[in-house]
Amino acid sequence: MSATATAPSASPGAASALRRLHAARSVFAVAWALALLSTASRLGPLAVALLVLYPLVDAAAAALDARRPSSVGALAGLRLNVVISLAAAVAVAAACASGIPAVLRVWGAWAVVAGLVQLAVGVTRRRLGGQAAMVASGALSTAAGASFVVLASRDVPTLANVAGYAFLGGVFFGVSALRLRHADRTD
Repeated sequence: MSATATAPSASPGAASALRRLHAARSVFAVAWALALLSTASRLGPLAVALLVLYPLVDAAAAALDARRPSSVGALAGLRLNVVISLAAAVAVAAACASGIPAVLRVWGAWAVVAGLVQLAVGVTRRRLGGQAAMVASGALSTAAGASFVVLASRDVPTLANVAGYAFLGGVFFGVSALRLRHADRTD
């Protein structure tokens, strides 16, 4: 992520397009978290599918976002996020064969790196409005990722914290969408 990228100007409709993307990501993350929570104690087929799906959706959302003109200043970070999330999907799939502790370690590493990228992208987009939630989410993701690595060494590790992490991420995306709605009205 290029932290030195210039902040994009708030072009008409830029906040609206980003708002729709963040709203969709919010709904997906909350639904995903609830589905994962139903199977958080074991790595059955549903949990494995959900765990691989989440970073794939993250990659797809970042790729869509990178195609928008308002993403110019954040383009390097968005492209980096696509690569990181695709790699995470492959690594999570491989980790699923080794059990929940391995999944937590991989998910934690992904959360740390992706959180730092999200934080930087939020900072570069501050002129669009609604980015305080994304900056906070990126910082929290980084801290949560480190905690997943620690949680992997528990006697009975569970995916419940990953579900909680995704749920909270969905809340942050929802807040950002609401704040972007306000920013779009003031354009």
